[in-house]
Amino acid sequence: MSERNLRGSRLGAASLESESGVEPAERQMVTYNCPEGHTVVVPMSLEADVPPLWECRCGAEALRADTDAPERKAGKPARTHWDMLLERRTIAELEVLLDERLELLRSRELIKRSA
Repeated sequence: MSERNLRGSRLGAASLESESGVEPAERQMVTYNCPEGHTVVVPMSLEADVPPLWECRCGAEALRADTDAPERKAGKPARTHWDMLLERRTIAELEVLLDERLELLRSRELIKRSA
């Protein structure tokens, strides 16, 4: 490409490439139905693996029109603070710690330390 073609060009200017001889990939229109009653139509390549679920514009999961709902994977429940505490200590150890802290609070020793 000669230098005169670039002279005066700037960022965001039209591309110097032409689209002649370029054929777009063959497409299929895939329809998804949302539980809220919306219909979502997505153009996809014929070679693409079409997913059974697609996110609708309302945020819900839309199901492909010609398929059944896929099986949900079993997820692990979230670990709570209590679960993690029980991994480190037994109930008997926690009861001993509680008794010690209650004794400190009742004797006001804890208040004297912090002052």
